[in-house]
Amino acid sequence: MDQVWQKLYEAAINVLNPHDVSVTMCVGSVASAVLTKTGHIYTGICIDANGSLGMCVERNALSTMLTHGENEVDKVVSVYEDGKVIPSCGACREFMMQLGKDAGNIEILLNNEGRTVRLIDLLPEYPKYK
Repeated sequence: MDQVWQKLYEAAINVLNPHDVSVTMCVGSVASAVLTKTGHIYTGICIDANGSLGMCVERNALSTMLTHGENEVDKVVSVYEDGKVIPSCGACREFMMQLGKDAGNIEILLNNEGRTVRLIDLLPEYPKYK
């Protein structure tokens, strides 16, 4: 894993904090770090709640990014509580693709060995909206 990915990985690891918020909500067992084109890093944690009301880590981090006025993502890493890098789910891939015409070039870390892929390569049949 190169230095940039290591920095993102560590940013995600630093916000991991698995715990129960209530009997119907647990948070923090997965964390994500997003690097924007401007060089800012935004993090997020998973929110698991009853009734499908939770939020994935990537969408949490991306929501924070959007709150701060940014929408151009360069790299994304997500990490499970045991330190294992995991790929984004389909809903998060779709969400990222809607960030703009260059979103397909977002680079995603797939494993702890440093394997990466462009978002569009995870969604090869994705419609090209203009």
